[in-house]
Amino acid sequence: MIRVLLVDDQPLIRSGFRALLDLEDDIEVVAEAADGKEGLELAREHLPDIALVDIQMPVVDGIEATRRIAADPALTGVHVVILTNYGMDAYVFDALRAGAAGFLVKDIVPDDFLHAVRVAARGDALLAPSITRKLIDRYVTQPLDTGAEAGLEELTGREREAVALVARGLSNDEIAGHMVISPMTVKTHINRAMTKLHARDRAQLVVLAYESGLVVPRSS
Repeated sequence: MIRVLLVDDQPLIRSGFRALLDLEDDIEVVAEAADGKEGLELAREHLPDIALVDIQMPVVDGIEATRRIAADPALTGVHVVILTNYGMDAYVFDALRAGAAGFLVKDIVPDDFLHAVRVAARGDALLAPSITRKLIDRYVTQPLDTGAEAGLEELTGREREAVALVARGLSNDEIAGHMVISPMTVKTHINRAMTKLHARDRAQLVVLAYESGLVVPRSS
């Protein structure tokens, strides 16, 4: 059962998402919050698998709520997915750095929304195409982080290869096919890389791959 916390200051948005989630046998909405402060308190109380968090809210916004969840050792199992509008893409980088596992745009179709919740629950990075484009554009103009580059020295060659393919958006099965290894071995490489780089999840591996220059954005 995937346990979900909804954090959004708009009751209609929360109701719409809840109506979709409540129809699924493998998903349970455990709580709702109208701001980031309340969301953090409910996350500690219910320990959800997924926290769907609006980026703009009163009291505590989505980025700060994400940062506090990611910093709390008791909430290491909570994957934060930011809810955003197309016009809010400028906040993507800050939210990823804060510890967000991914992003969803609010006009997503129901089937894609449900699929995204399940993807995030598995611990996979979740970035909508429009958000990914904005993220890459940011790295095209951003100088490399020498600290992040140094951190990659801890990785084996195969771990570096796996991280680079994660940053390209490939799934474990796709990476396995590319590297000619089993999906379980891919998962081992990625988990070891996350441990060595102190990355909370795959989304932060994507950030580190771009920051370090391991992956070079393809500007268009």
